[in-house]
Amino acid sequence: MFFKILGESLMSVFKKVIKLTVLSLGLSAGTSYAADAICYNCPPEWANWGGQLELIKKDLGISIPMDNKNSGQTLSQLVAEQNSPVADVAYYGVSFGIKAAKIGVVEAYKPKNWDKIPTGLKDPDGKWFAIHSGTIGFFVNKDALDGRPVPQSWNDLLKPEYKGMVAYLDPTSAFVGYASAVAINQSFGGSLSDFTPAISYFKELSNNRPIVPKQTAYARVISGEIPILLDYDFNAYRAKYKDGANVAFVIPKEGSVVVPYVMSAVKNSPNPKNAHKILDFVLSDKGQAVWAEAFLRPVISSAMTPEIEAKFLPATDYERAKTVDFGKMAEVQSGFAERYLNEVR
Repeated sequence: MFFKILGESLMSVFKKVIKLTVLSLGLSAGTSYAADAICYNCPPEWANWGGQLELIKKDLGISIPMDNKNSGQTLSQLVAEQNSPVADVAYYGVSFGIKAAKIGVVEAYKPKNWDKIPTGLKDPDGKWFAIHSGTIGFFVNKDALDGRPVPQSWNDLLKPEYKGMVAYLDPTSAFVGYASAVAINQSFGGSLSDFTPAISYFKELSNNRPIVPKQTAYARVISGEIPILLDYDFNAYRAKYKDGANVAFVIPKEGSVVVPYVMSAVKNSPNPKNAHKILDFVLSDKGQAVWAEAFLRPVISSAMTPEIEAKFLPATDYERAKTVDFGKMAEVQSGFAERYLNEVR
């Protein structure tokens, strides 16, 4: 009897250990045992998601763990889990939001302030909608340049003096990487039907030994490990005005693009009511102000104050940054990724 009881006790302990291990693994993958909702791709160092999640906790009482996926990893996870969803909401670059809607892993929901979102920045049924946007350019740690001039053009990055100093996020997975590829392609005469200029550029840039991380590399720029990162304006402004780093943001002379980031409610999510509350909040005046204060352009323009606008580059610089057909951008993304993997990597 003693050994039977001991065996049962050991089995009970074993099961608890297994459960704790699963919970621990889940937490590292972006889930949490104590969470009231799960948001895929809400990294604390990106777009002030850390501050936004704290405010959601304070105002709504909804606890959301931070999650360090990129856009591609988020969509892959949603597809893998579509028969038993874990996430409640998802955040990603617009092309991934469009794909998620087509695949059927998200559901229609029109949040508060829906009518204030401009046409073209939302799915007509509410399966994705923009919450803010950013402009692609060079996020430069001037101290890490060791006396070299701040590059002003895409062509500057090809110069031998910047060898080993340029980084861009993996364009086959991270949306900012793909958006950078689109910016390069458009700047050198390409189109969403022909990525040859971008492929040629990446091939030439490979001679300069670029760094190609998969996740946001904000901290690596601040530390000087990465002197030049192809990134959004809001990260550079945050580094300059919030973290006091000696950085610059440059919109290349040849041109660039402006792209939105969007959110969706996950289909058959575990906590749909909380999901809707979160989506309502990020589009509320208070939620949009969080984005503006982090130097993102909120989708509801009234949230941008003149004081914040004054910290951006002059409007004449932003004239070089254009929008593209986001539906087409999503449609051709896989084709670009295949070319990049076959011809560049």
